[in-house]
Amino acid sequence: MHYGILAITFLSVNLDFFFMLVFLLKKYRLSQVIWGYFLGNMILLTASFFIGRTLTLFLPEWLLGVLGILPIWLAFHDDDDEQADRSGRSPVLNVLVTYLAVCAGCNLSIFLPVLVGESMAHFLMTLVFIGVLTVLVVIIIKQVATLPVVQRVVTAHGERLMKICYVLIGCYVFWDSGLISHLLALW
Repeated sequence: MHYGILAITFLSVNLDFFFMLVFLLKKYRLSQVIWGYFLGNMILLTASFFIGRTLTLFLPEWLLGVLGILPIWLAFHDDDDEQADRSGRSPVLNVLVTYLAVCAGCNLSIFLPVLVGESMAHFLMTLVFIGVLTVLVVIIIKQVATLPVVQRVVTAHGERLMKICYVLIGCYVFWDSGLISHLLALW
């Protein structure tokens, strides 16, 4: 697994949630937000990995490269997720449920094709890598969320940058799965 692709995938698929982290960090303690976000990421990565493993039992990896269309589709699809009322729950559970409600579909669609065909050892390294990124991102967001320049850039260009990343991830999945080389070999 290429760690640069993992980092770009993680950052782009979670970009919209970074805005929510700003609000969650104002409402809950740093450790509570980290735990909820961390658990959400681990749940979605594990689901993506095992769904992908199941698919590889029935289909060749190059054919699973077609899943690369999912991130590209997401780039051109408006996300209208609304937050549900989460009162009465623990702060960690509130963050976890918020993350799953907002990001489950996107994360599964993006990480499933990226993790298809990975070995268990690589997947475990991926969990550690994304786990570390999760903690770092929350700490960094806590520090920079108050900077006016950051708020202006993200407001002005965040949506566009996220869509570009999704398209690039989809193209990477097409290439990495062998789909493109398989299709070219047919000609």
